[in-house]
Amino acid sequence: MALPDPSTDAEATLRGPLQHLEARLLEQQSDIEAWFRRQWLQTPAPFYASVDLRNSGYKLAPVDTNLFPAGFNNLAPEFEPLCIQALQAAVDRICPTARSLLIIPENHTRNRFYLENMARLVELMHKAGFDVRIGSLMSDLTAPTNVELDSGRSLRLEPLVRDGNQVGVADFRPCALILNNDLSSGVPNILRGLEQPIMPPTTLGWSTRTKSEHFAVYSQVAGDFAESVGVDRWLIDPLFRNCGQINFMKREGEECLASNVDMLLAAIRQKYAEYGIDDEPYVVIKSDAGTYGMGIMTARSADDVTSLNRKQRTKMASGKEGREVTGAIIQEGVYTREQWGANGSPAESVLYMIDRFVVGGFYRVHESRGSTESLNAPGMQFHPLAFADGASRPDPQLDPDAGPNRYYAYGVVARLALVAAAREIAQNGQEDE
Repeated sequence: MALPDPSTDAEATLRGPLQHLEARLLEQQSDIEAWFRRQWLQTPAPFYASVDLRNSGYKLAPVDTNLFPAGFNNLAPEFEPLCIQALQAAVDRICPTARSLLIIPENHTRNRFYLENMARLVELMHKAGFDVRIGSLMSDLTAPTNVELDSGRSLRLEPLVRDGNQVGVADFRPCALILNNDLSSGVPNILRGLEQPIMPPTTLGWSTRTKSEHFAVYSQVAGDFAESVGVDRWLIDPLFRNCGQINFMKREGEECLASNVDMLLAAIRQKYAEYGIDDEPYVVIKSDAGTYGMGIMTARSADDVTSLNRKQRTKMASGKEGREVTGAIIQEGVYTREQWGANGSPAESVLYMIDRFVVGGFYRVHESRGSTESLNAPGMQFHPLAFADGASRPDPQLDPDAGPNRYYAYGVVARLALVAAAREIAQNGQEDE
């Protein structure tokens, strides 16, 4: 069921500060697009990315940026032409004469949703004019294997093999490698020292990248942008703090975590008072390196940190593939005021980008979670954005919160996160070890 028209639904309508932000974005669209073009000249965009956005009505902010996105199967068919065009542009920049590409996926052979994503990505790349194969890092995959999916698609996984300074599958040696594996367990030797370009570079994997680093860069980007358009950066920038080493099971670093929670809550209260917001401030504590919604909790006071029981500490200590959580980011909690369906289930938008282009998005919806909780959890559902299609264009003649204009605002903020990711790549270096 589509989201109600935001012009008639009080829960979905943006409040004053964000309405003002959207109006400013529409007024300065030409200047904003020129600003983005300057950024891409300085730091080219990542190959692809997805950004989770939360809309509280008074604040629109990214809460996560994924540089190895899954979920392409959740994009509406209307977005296909945009995806194809953007893929062509992205590959042209990496390898202008490319004919063949190799995708390196996660080792999720039992995750049917992830495999559907992979099949859709292959399909889009084929339609963009490339010969595409999938090279798996799974050690127990010794021969090509076909997987039949619920959608009716068939996916062929092949063992990744190395020949000198190149990798491929069987007799297939691609021009470039497209990484769809976040390397939580580290960079395998088979991917080190290759002459083929790898996009995104392996230096952006979770074994080296941190969320606190990303949001520190994002804060700089948001500040530059906010100054250029004349708005308060807080409207698009989630406040955060981080603790270095922490061990939830041994309760090491707990005092650092609790004090940072207190300081961040105080900063949020100050902004709420400035804008006359009567919501209760909260923070989200996450693993500083990780994905899949693991190692996440909300807190409204330092006591929420110091009173964790053993089961809760065990949950916070475990990351993807059993990796131990050793660092935490404390991020300003952003309420989601968007709802889906007759029961008003909380929803958050996820926007997808290929190269520098916004190519679509969807709502992540969770019927059994609240507006302050992470929706990236078992039981989540995905629905097309109610106000976006492949032909959406901002229209200054419409209300700032009208569908196409809201989609444009979402695209602007998502691209700010993309600029931050581009700067991360520039800072960490393109070359793989």
